[in-house]
Amino acid sequence: MINEIKEDAQDRMGKSIESFKLSLNKVRTGRAHASLLDNISVDYYGMATPLNQVGNISVPDARSLAITVFDKGMISAVEKAILKSDLGLNPQSNGTLIRIPLPPLTEERRKDLVKVVRGEAEGAKVAIRNIRRDANSDIKALEKEKEISEDEMHQSEDQIQKITDTNIKHVDDLLAKKELDLMEI
Repeated sequence: MINEIKEDAQDRMGKSIESFKLSLNKVRTGRAHASLLDNISVDYYGMATPLNQVGNISVPDARSLAITVFDKGMISAVEKAILKSDLGLNPQSNGTLIRIPLPPLTEERRKDLVKVVRGEAEGAKVAIRNIRRDANSDIKALEKEKEISEDEMHQSEDQIQKITDTNIKHVDDLLAKKELDLMEI
């Protein structure tokens, strides 16, 4: 029973870290990468469709993205979706290909993005701590029902704390790496 609680906590903490990684991918650094456009949806014949299912996204160089749209009639819809996104990108179409030049980030914008990333990291840490709290309360309930001893309860709480510390350190490492990417010119 205790092992199931620990495995569940580890699994849920892992999912929190994966969610944090996805949110980091949405934050633009100085370099172009296709995952920058992952959260953009295009109105494709009345349905919201992810951009990567409407066209092929490529990275021709470090400062631009290119999208080859599968259906040429969708080019204007793709451009509108990119303009509506809060990424501050300005797509340019030549009829068959959409180019998206990425303007260099200003120092002030970089600092703002670092604040955003730190907020995301804090959210991930709070989620991990909430999972720890849930696991500890499950273990205390087992001890209260006399299914485990008090010593087993304390050992399990210590093990869950170690799992929590490991996952929070992982979040901190991801945060530090992203901050370096953002502040790099």
